[in-house]
Amino acid sequence: MNAASAPQAIPIPALREALLTWFDHSGRALPWRAGAEGARDPYRVWVAEILLQQTQVARGLVYYERFLTAFPSVQALAEAPIDAVLKAWEGCGYYARARNLHRAAGVIVAGGMPSTYAGWLALPGVGPYTAAAVSSLAFGEQRAVNDGNVRRVLARLYGERLPTEPWVQARADALLDSGRPGAFNEAVMDLGATICTPKAPRCAVCPLAAWCEARASGQPTAFPAPKVRAAVREVGAVAVLIGNEHSAVLERREGALLGGLMGLPSELREPDETAAQALARLCARLDAVPGTLLGTVSHTMTHRQITLDVYAAQSAHPKTPVQDAALSRLDHKALELLAARRGSLFD
Repeated sequence: MNAASAPQAIPIPALREALLTWFDHSGRALPWRAGAEGARDPYRVWVAEILLQQTQVARGLVYYERFLTAFPSVQALAEAPIDAVLKAWEGCGYYARARNLHRAAGVIVAGGMPSTYAGWLALPGVGPYTAAAVSSLAFGEQRAVNDGNVRRVLARLYGERLPTEPWVQARADALLDSGRPGAFNEAVMDLGATICTPKAPRCAVCPLAAWCEARASGQPTAFPAPKVRAAVREVGAVAVLIGNEHSAVLERREGALLGGLMGLPSELREPDETAAQALARLCARLDAVPGTLLGTVSHTMTHRQITLDVYAAQSAHPKTPVQDAALSRLDHKALELLAARRGSLFD
């Protein structure tokens, strides 16, 4: 970077004005943003922030509308059975979020809607980001958010390749506009989502371009340096389809990822165990008779790539209507193996 191209020290009042002016004209029109700044429906903001933690906005809009249609208020959510909540969350993944929403709704109905960062942080499933987002967007509290978009924007603005969480939070706190904290938070996030994107930042139209160290370097995508990703672990499993794609024997899942969902009876393969051995163990547990291999499906969950061999089987266990059950995407893929067939192979 030469002296002529180096940005000047950041004048924070001018930066705030430039960013908020851009946001007022170019911010995304999202359903949970309805209402005056600092006076939005906290329930709708909260649901949106939880849902979008692991879901892109374009897909999240569909899930958001479906969830709010099923549970239009925190009272409705608290009173609903967990199976109905999981069904409404179906397809979103990371189902612990839905379970925590349900638990937290019960807390809110019993004790009242929180209005502060500390109050939101005390709820199940609510971390610092969500607490800052809801308290600033719905109540106007002066709390700066810190998510992936904020990290990228600030790392580029200040030319920091390896921004730590405390570093990002400190700078976000310093830049936050005290008069419009919610709008400022949304502006930084929208800038990261639409202009300061990971691979193709549109620096020419960025309202912060004049002060951006990464732009001045000529290599904006070098900031921040890519995070080291954990290796994906290969996991083998077998499942049995007793019935058909419309009515089948289902079991309730356990564990952090899919706990509470229903799914085809399945077993993880032990190290060095063949699919045939795992299938025999599964059928012995179910007192089922194995049939033919219907196919193999795969799905990535967090840092695991699951390869599932799906077999037909028969047993006396009662079947459940598939459309009434909350299933993971992996189980839907398994059931789709029979989409071109009519009825069960055994019925």
